[in-house]
Amino acid sequence: MSLEDRIRRMIGTAGPLPMSDYMAMCLFDPADGYYTTREPFGQDGDFTTAPEISQMFGEMVGAWLVHAWRALGCPTPFALVEMGPGRGTLMRDIIRTARIDSAFLAAAQIHLVETSERLRGVQAETLVPQAIKWHDDLSTLPPLPMLFAANELFDAVPIRQFEQTPEGWCERRVGLDTDGNLALVTGLPIADKSLLPPGASAAPVGAIFEYAPAREAIAATLGERLATHGGAALVIDYGHIHSGFADTLQALRAHRFVSVFEQPGSADLTSHVDFESLARAAESAGASALPAMTQGDFLLSLGLAERAGALGHGKDEKTQAGIRAAAERLAGTGKGEMGGLFKVLCLTGAPLALPPFP
Repeated sequence: MSLEDRIRRMIGTAGPLPMSDYMAMCLFDPADGYYTTREPFGQDGDFTTAPEISQMFGEMVGAWLVHAWRALGCPTPFALVEMGPGRGTLMRDIIRTARIDSAFLAAAQIHLVETSERLRGVQAETLVPQAIKWHDDLSTLPPLPMLFAANELFDAVPIRQFEQTPEGWCERRVGLDTDGNLALVTGLPIADKSLLPPGASAAPVGAIFEYAPAREAIAATLGERLATHGGAALVIDYGHIHSGFADTLQALRAHRFVSVFEQPGSADLTSHVDFESLARAAESAGASALPAMTQGDFLLSLGLAERAGALGHGKDEKTQAGIRAAAERLAGTGKGEMGGLFKVLCLTGAPLALPPFP
């Protein structure tokens, strides 16, 4: 039985599903989930992440992590952690860049938070000969100061959706239309209004609010570990700096947008990350959050343009053009560029000024 048939049967038995349940099944079902069965990354996959575009992205992140380690007083040992590491490309570039300070690498214990056994195998190959420890979640990380990175992690964490209707705010669910096809349906008015942001009562009919309790739970756990053991974290993803109303749920297959109901399990389902809610959750657990900024500002402030120039020095014109194009895609704000769409949030265990954050 296909995943779609199983979802239909579940709806027929128990009624329409919350969007978060539908997303979780599509992405993480053990037999047919997107991340458990497919290779999503790169030109031959469904989307390309920043580390796959250019080594310069990982180099900037790696240089920042070395700077943060020094600002923290060079703790030894410490946990160098990536959550959602994909094929291991970002961590590979971080490690290569961190060779600028041999003491950093000598003190680092490398930990990857990854639930997919298939991806763990890919990461092991990418990161040979590094000693790696894998974890299913943050709870089993060692009680050490931590330097943490997560790139395009939170966008794939399931969300709930609420819609303002003439009857009030109702939860959007996944049900069946009259032909038996998967479709959005509107549930009863929600009882717990605390789930909604300030100003929700004045939002117009048709407004959508996306709530991601699982994202906030991860951010709170991260904040608690930072507050208890010390360290710093970078969270990089596409989304918005301040909470607001929007329908950002989307599905991507072969670098094209498709319906979220088309062949469940065959496309990446994501939504924009609410960085304000992540910062709030981490701070509620005792961490400090520095004001989020765009990826473009972050990378350019760390020297992306200068690094691109150094990489291209002495190269042929075609190679130089490729390096420039990669830098523009990472930091630019035009159509198809990541600089404005992606945001960067820095969390620390104790208040700490870490450039380039204001």
